[in-house]
Amino acid sequence: MRSPVLPLTWHLAKSSGRRGLQSQLLAAGAAAVGAFVLLVMLAATLGSGARADRTAWRTPEPAEHATAVQALATTYVRHEPVTVVNLAQLPDRRATPAPPGLSTFPEQGEVYVSPALAELLHKLPATQLADRFPKVTSYGTIGAAGLASPDELVAVVGRAAADPAVSATAGENGMYDIKQAARAGITGFQGGKQSLFTYTDQSTALLGVALLVMPVAVLAAAAGRLGAARREARLAALRLAGATPRQIIGMTAAEATAVGAAGALTGAALYAALLPALAEIPFGIGSWYTGQLWVGVPWFAAVVLAVTALITISAVSMLRQVATSPLGVAQQADPRRTRVIRLVVFVAVLLYVFQSTNGGGLNTRQVVALLLLFYGAFWLFGPWVVDRLGRIAGRFARRPATLLAARRLSDDPRGAWRTVSGLVLAGFAAGFFAVSMVGTDGSQFRGQVAVVTSNAAEARHATAEARTLLHEAGVKATVTTVKEDDYDSLTSGSPGLVARVSGGPERIDTAVTALAPLGRSGLPYTQDYATAADRSAIDRFAEVSTATLALSFLVATASAGLTAAAGVLDRRRVYGLLRLAGTPLKVLDRARVRETVLPLVVLAGGTTAIGVYASYRLNKAFGASLDLTGALQLAACVAVGALAMFAAIGSSRPLLRTVTADPAQTAD
Repeated sequence: MRSPVLPLTWHLAKSSGRRGLQSQLLAAGAAAVGAFVLLVMLAATLGSGARADRTAWRTPEPAEHATAVQALATTYVRHEPVTVVNLAQLPDRRATPAPPGLSTFPEQGEVYVSPALAELLHKLPATQLADRFPKVTSYGTIGAAGLASPDELVAVVGRAAADPAVSATAGENGMYDIKQAARAGITGFQGGKQSLFTYTDQSTALLGVALLVMPVAVLAAAAGRLGAARREARLAALRLAGATPRQIIGMTAAEATAVGAAGALTGAALYAALLPALAEIPFGIGSWYTGQLWVGVPWFAAVVLAVTALITISAVSMLRQVATSPLGVAQQADPRRTRVIRLVVFVAVLLYVFQSTNGGGLNTRQVVALLLLFYGAFWLFGPWVVDRLGRIAGRFARRPATLLAARRLSDDPRGAWRTVSGLVLAGFAAGFFAVSMVGTDGSQFRGQVAVVTSNAAEARHATAEARTLLHEAGVKATVTTVKEDDYDSLTSGSPGLVARVSGGPERIDTAVTALAPLGRSGLPYTQDYATAADRSAIDRFAEVSTATLALSFLVATASAGLTAAAGVLDRRRVYGLLRLAGTPLKVLDRARVRETVLPLVVLAGGTTAIGVYASYRLNKAFGASLDLTGALQLAACVAVGALAMFAAIGSSRPLLRTVTADPAQTAD
């Protein structure tokens, strides 16, 4: 016998009227937002790894029978890094393959540059950048295969085997050379060491994904519960009429799967359509090649299936009482109480997370796992707090709107929690990111240009020569010789010289270019070179934090708006009865707002404080202090998030007015 589940599901969906269609459209919209956000963050994570791999060829891997010499160097212009790969074919050795992005191995005197660097070379005076490279009539172009980003500044220079740029001392500027300078004999370009400017991108983006997973899951769960009360009443009637629990679950799953899949596919299609626009958003070293942001068919399908499954599971999980006690559902006899075991679990998880982070030394995967564990525990703990808040507020309520809000909180703490959970969980990210400042800005080296020499005698000779070169370049500077073991200077314990330049970035770049002939073992360098390792990590952290906060508040606002609209539709009978009893519409609307404000202030404030404390622990581990100016940013983030949430809740006010326009019919 043919199963009646699908035909009956289709019939009920068609006959649900305008209210049912509204719930389905809202649920599909939530699924679309969730799928889009997940795919964008996943694309950033996978794309970061892909483009970091494209930089690995620049760091030479020593070979036993070398055919060429490769020396990596890094210089800066306008505070932006320029990666320089010096290559020299060894005589009487077999030909070395071409590096990625080039068709042939560069000959002596040839210079290949990335399109972005070529544009900058034509834009800036030669004394600020071009004179750092060998003079050529025209530059070759490095193809996309050798670049991680269209905005990356890279140069490949062909050298003679005896050139100082590829000599045995090339790249020996001291302690700052890590991942910025290296030299080795090579046979090809199969390096495995990613660039300093890309190697942290993927792990940082993964942290952002971990912080967004739970808000997206909350949004998907809210989508699955849209129209829950209406669905429960309808299915309870079918259950009393003789439908089996399996049929009830099958009908709900079929409807939720269809709505969730339609919404998730819409969000996924929007992501695919916006790939060219998303590729223009800078992250780390710059914008993206469009192909780097394509997650691939398996991940694309997995996200669509995951969002659809979340919505389906959320919808089906609401049917437990329908299957076991349909009469209770029909009579709306569900107190929805929470148990103290939620508090016990939350405290246990909090103690475990605190103990795990106390010793430090966690890798990225462990940090992500602890974040997900914390989010899961807080998701379990939230309804218990809302339940207690409702009881306390009801005991001390002095106004009708407050009393109604308190009763709704204690009657349905899970529903009230779902309204504010997105912003509550986003509050943790806001508190954590807003006050984080790890590392050093190297302000003590501002305006300085350093040249490292082999010994003290060479340093004294180079100092006199530097004064002449800077004078000829029209740069005003004070040049001093730095002794060996002076670790407080920009040379960090190496012999050399330091020029203190007067003027802005243009003068600094001109000084670096003028002093380039003095850099026997490496290019002159500035504050940017000395602080590159710290600044690279901090900048990525700041960029991911900004994106995470923006997307968190977007998801939280969408979740709050959808849940508020669903609450109006689900409680229309209650609202109709209250209107028949003489309750003004204004009081009902105020009760809805206070139903959100009470848990929002307590829970969002709590998670924000926990985020600030977590940031304090991170800064303490790195020996840095909190960025107190970030308190203003934190206040702005919380204020914007709260206003957006209230705006989302207020957007369902016309819906409340509509469903209570005829209270007699609604109550019936």
